[in-house]
Amino acid sequence: MPENAKRHLSELDLTGRSFLTIHDFSPAEVVTLLDLAAALKDVQRRREPHAFLSGRAVAMIFMKTSTRTRMSFEVGIEQLGAQPMFLNANDIQLRVGETIKDTANVMSRYVDCIMIRTFAQKDVEDLAEYGQIPVVNGLTDDHHPCQGMADALTIREHVGRLDGVKLVYIGDGNNVTHSLAEVGAKTGMHVVCCTPAGYRPNMEIIARAQEDAKATGATVELTDDVRAAVEGADVIYTDTFTSMGQEAEHDVRLAALHDYQVNMDLVKLAGPQVKVMHCLPAHWGEEITEEVLYSPHSVVFDQAENRLHAQKAILAAVIA
Repeated sequence: MPENAKRHLSELDLTGRSFLTIHDFSPAEVVTLLDLAAALKDVQRRREPHAFLSGRAVAMIFMKTSTRTRMSFEVGIEQLGAQPMFLNANDIQLRVGETIKDTANVMSRYVDCIMIRTFAQKDVEDLAEYGQIPVVNGLTDDHHPCQGMADALTIREHVGRLDGVKLVYIGDGNNVTHSLAEVGAKTGMHVVCCTPAGYRPNMEIIARAQEDAKATGATVELTDDVRAAVEGADVIYTDTFTSMGQEAEHDVRLAALHDYQVNMDLVKLAGPQVKVMHCLPAHWGEEITEEVLYSPHSVVFDQAENRLHAQKAILAAVIA
């Protein structure tokens, strides 16, 4: 194992723990995971071998379709020397035909870790409760913790720090919003969730992040004033207005969120230093314009790459 990565991994004691939400981890653990991700990214760019999960196997359950999650996990698992096992909704139907308890116990006999991308957070929690191996949350309707870790890694790379960074999320208050609030709270960021009243994030999750923020000097705020929110922003972040499973609401959501589009006029209000992020897929002309997505402000594709490195760090920490 490369020495730098080995050092960061030795500072963590996460073997066997599940990665369900960022809230579950201490500020020190979150930062060290980011350090490990950065070290693994450097190792890969130097083309050094880092297959220190050789002989292991990871089941990847996809109840929701995916591009970035499947590719980044499958490539990352193989780079770590483990075997990825892809299972889609037709291969395994949670709560249909077999209980989650039985599924968790059976899979614990075959693989060393389960990554799942699904709808209900409870399904992820139940897998972790009933199985004997770590479970990694690849996405649920409530949380997107691997994305949040990749986002924090990207911000640290491009802004140079996390502590004191002003991160403004604009649009629909969704699973990405929740994980950004949590990672911001753990790393000292000032997170502003700018959404219309009818599209605010889950207030229980936000309140929990606000409580976590007290330990790091972070803040987590809510507003509906887009122009005021972006003043002095280091990062502007947006996501699709219509998440998977909400397609029937598309026209209503587009109308309600029309004024929350990240366009160049809005970016200019933040200033020349601002970075723009989007977890993709992007819908040009809805939540973001093509001009912004491909502007010098955009770090979107670095952000997409960092899913690979952040997830490798998580897997290495919980399986090793």
